[in-house]
Amino acid sequence: MPGRLHSTLFEGPAGKLEGLWKEPETPRPGSAVFAHPHPLHGGTMHNKVVYRAVAALTRSGLATLRFNFRGVGLSEGRYDAGRGEVEDFRAALDEAERTHGLPIVAGGFSFGAAIALRAIVQDSRVSAFLGIGLPVATESGRILPRPSVPALFVVGERDTHGPPAELERFLSGTASVSVVAGAGHFFEGSLEALGETLTDFLKTLALPDPAREPARP
Repeated sequence: MPGRLHSTLFEGPAGKLEGLWKEPETPRPGSAVFAHPHPLHGGTMHNKVVYRAVAALTRSGLATLRFNFRGVGLSEGRYDAGRGEVEDFRAALDEAERTHGLPIVAGGFSFGAAIALRAIVQDSRVSAFLGIGLPVATESGRILPRPSVPALFVVGERDTHGPPAELERFLSGTASVSVVAGAGHFFEGSLEALGETLTDFLKTLALPDPAREPARP
């Protein structure tokens, strides 16, 4: 049913992973996967920034899967300092492909954005990327790959975990950066502006024809 929110459990490398699917009102071919912030600092798939990102993705017509990393909520396993979490994200990509097909838009917030960037390297199923609050000034943001697909990075003007200037230096012109004026890392008081920024980007995003069968990584 279009617009429906429904829970799911799917197989991950450390056991079952808990997820939520949000179905779009007006579907388009493809799907999206979006990841939450750091599990050791209260991050879950119910985070407000994650919610806003999922809302923007479903408004664009993509069935969207958000999920809890291992050890969070009903997801099995335990925190693995980012290593196993990359594999969790890849399992979510597998679930998105199996359930709603290609192409896939991937993304995440904070820790989740860093994990997603690592997970999508050389994965031809992923056609675009959304990175919110990428923590380039923290341990989670060390030694990250740059995206090789069309991408938007959104950062708060006052974000101390990934200041706009550091984000720009990291990306070196390889992706679009949008700075939300006055916002901090968690976009308190600026969630509406964040949602509008994501929606505007997704309106312009041209995804590939799903009839073309891409090579698996």
